[in-house]
Amino acid sequence: MIVGILKEIKPEENRVSMTPAGVEVMVQNGHVLLVEKDAGKGGGFEDSAYAEAGAEIVSAPEEIFDRSEMVMHVKEPLPAEYDLIREDQIVFTYLHLAAAEELTQALMKSKSIDIAYETIQKPDGSLPLLTPMSEVAGRMAIQQGAKYLEMAQGGQGVLLGGVPGVDPGVVVIIGGGVVGINAAKMACGLGAKVYVLDMNLDRLRYLSDVAPANCFLLMSDPATVRELIMQADVVVGAVLIPGARAPRLITRDMLKTMKKGSVLVDVAIDQGGCFETSRPTTHNDPTYIIDGVVHYCVANMPGAVAKTSTLALTNATLPYALQIANKGWKRALQENHEIKPGANVIKGRITYRAVADAFDLEYTPIDDFL
Repeated sequence: MIVGILKEIKPEENRVSMTPAGVEVMVQNGHVLLVEKDAGKGGGFEDSAYAEAGAEIVSAPEEIFDRSEMVMHVKEPLPAEYDLIREDQIVFTYLHLAAAEELTQALMKSKSIDIAYETIQKPDGSLPLLTPMSEVAGRMAIQQGAKYLEMAQGGQGVLLGGVPGVDPGVVVIIGGGVVGINAAKMACGLGAKVYVLDMNLDRLRYLSDVAPANCFLLMSDPATVRELIMQADVVVGAVLIPGARAPRLITRDMLKTMKKGSVLVDVAIDQGGCFETSRPTTHNDPTYIIDGVVHYCVANMPGAVAKTSTLALTNATLPYALQIANKGWKRALQENHEIKPGANVIKGRITYRAVADAFDLEYTPIDDFL
């Protein structure tokens, strides 16, 4: 199969969908790899390394789309790319369609084969291609929350870990999944007082076995959220419903009860955001303030640590990309039930129910194509 590795065009996105080591594995399996010029530069991967791994360096994205049977991105296609996607071409990337109606319509119109990293799912319900970036984003959420608590950044001037004789800051993490547990590790390590909220009692029991003494596990409900955000210095929104729009957990009215100069970090912004006042921001302009509360809602947080993120992402995506390339999309979905739920839009039809429900569009079971 001819596989194209595209350069990211989202602002401040420095990741790339495959490392030179990944390209070498794909080439060894008999595939032709086209890598757009400077695609890996932001993460420290030079064109020469890709060429040595067996890739052909291509100067224009139009040629990548024109020649490739499968194209790989990190982030979702942007409007400049919509008309470049061909019928029956496989697009393998993060899509987050439930929060992107225009992109959903564009992919339907193209009649392409659109497989989303974030909805590939293991039998135990885990999301193997979302996990590495959730690990990065969870850890970054605390770094950014701590930074924007500084007065020069619009915060109230609180040091999360405190010092002897001074109380530490309070961190409230809504969601005890991969993002939440990684955020908790970082916040607890800094010495903050950390609350983790989740609606799954089994998850809370597990977390209670591994969490340090400064981490407090609570069942999540609206009353508890309302109470804790009044104490919070940093609130991390870390709730994910696979493939669906994130639930709104903090309303505009609730925002008014929070301390001035506290910080909201919305890690769920790719899926529409956990907070009513959230809107996507960029690394270049990451925050805004509403009712005295700093909002950090960068939609591609791991892009700020592109080298770590690219290595982690390739580790996770390569086995799946290899199966799709080796077998073709249809056989790969038939034989691998982890890849099967990754199918979001196939030949103009929505094949992931949460996306169809988000926009009140017709849902077609993927088995109809298999």
